[in-house]
Amino acid sequence: MSQYAASDSSASPLTGALREAAIAGVIMVGLALPLVGFELQNKTGGGVAIEYRFDWVVIAALVTFFGRFIVALSRPWLGSAFGRKPSLAPAGAERRKASSRLTSAHLGLAMGLVALVLPFLPIADRYVVDTATTVLIYIMLGLGLNIVVGLAGLLDLGYVAFYAVGAYAFALLSTTYGLSFWICLPLAGIMAAFFGILLGFPVLRLRGDYLAIVTLGFGEIIRVILINFDALTNGPNGIGGIPRLTFFGYPFINRAPEGQTAFHELLGIPFAPIHRVVFLYYVIFALVLITAMVSMRLRRLPIGRAWEALREDEIACRSLGINVTMVKLSAFAIGAMFGGFAGTFFAARQGLVSPESFTFWESALVLMIVVLGGLGSQIGVVIAAIAVVALPEFARDLAQFRMLAFGAAMVALMVWRPGGIIGSRAPSVRLGAGLPATAQKAA
Repeated sequence: MSQYAASDSSASPLTGALREAAIAGVIMVGLALPLVGFELQNKTGGGVAIEYRFDWVVIAALVTFFGRFIVALSRPWLGSAFGRKPSLAPAGAERRKASSRLTSAHLGLAMGLVALVLPFLPIADRYVVDTATTVLIYIMLGLGLNIVVGLAGLLDLGYVAFYAVGAYAFALLSTTYGLSFWICLPLAGIMAAFFGILLGFPVLRLRGDYLAIVTLGFGEIIRVILINFDALTNGPNGIGGIPRLTFFGYPFINRAPEGQTAFHELLGIPFAPIHRVVFLYYVIFALVLITAMVSMRLRRLPIGRAWEALREDEIACRSLGINVTMVKLSAFAIGAMFGGFAGTFFAARQGLVSPESFTFWESALVLMIVVLGGLGSQIGVVIAAIAVVALPEFARDLAQFRMLAFGAAMVALMVWRPGGIIGSRAPSVRLGAGLPATAQKAA
């Protein structure tokens, strides 16, 4: 009997792995058949024909089957190798957390240095610098939304509204009153913060899904207003002729108008269109650095601690005497302000703004960056923005599988790292820090 029991127990993991792999393979067949199993082809004489690609479906099912089979068999080993082991030594845990924070600081410093010298690297042509500029815009949006979602715990699905307010504010102020980018930048941020406060008042009593629905509706309301308010926003056509950024009044053009000096003439170098691209890159790089430093500083101030308290437990936050209304409004206003700054730069970079640039997909993309990176983690936002925005640009041949890859990455991350790439929900200040050992025990 013992021999049969031993053989049965040894065969059960293999049977379970085969069962899981078979189920995963069948599910993949159902998913891959409508996605990649058929393709419409244009005929030479006109019309279209359906091309069957069942071999792709079979390959996807086999890869899924064997991959799931290997994962299921190795699950006990992975759990013992990478599982979280309980620790009874608080000092050791504190040292590990301190070393983790130190590693994040070193990683952020290294990434900052690489970003600083990126335009001068041999691989940095105009396309690379322009793509890096786009990544930095989304990093700035992610850092702004991270204040609302990551620190304050308020799920916002309409963040693109503040992005649009900043862009249109700069477009209207610059084309109507002739104000420069540097004057419009704080004005657009203030206007976006005002809209953030307007959004904050109706949602003061809402949480979770209800809050997400209201913020989603707010973003759609702003987009509909931009489309239909022709007298102010020019409707679906948008606003064009937005002045380009200049280097303290020196334009990046080949021949400057009479009485002005072009940028290349100021430096005595030949004209090159990439000069403007590099300048835009360093402008948004400086804005991202300012955003990161301000948000880090705010997190260590009383307002930042109040955001974290609100994120953890709103009822306990109220019981401690914290003004929850002001805490929520401040989170919405500051997060919206950084979104307005990013929108201002976007309008100055493009020279044209239209409602098509501010759809719900933008809000979803920024929220995806924050969630993938880890709620509350700034380094995580940077890494996720690079993965979500930059990698698809350099893999255009796989563009049709982009959403499939995003979905698979989200599922894998939620299974193996629910906290994000660099999940960090540790409080900024700990009770008893800096006190003697006896006092820490008492605390």
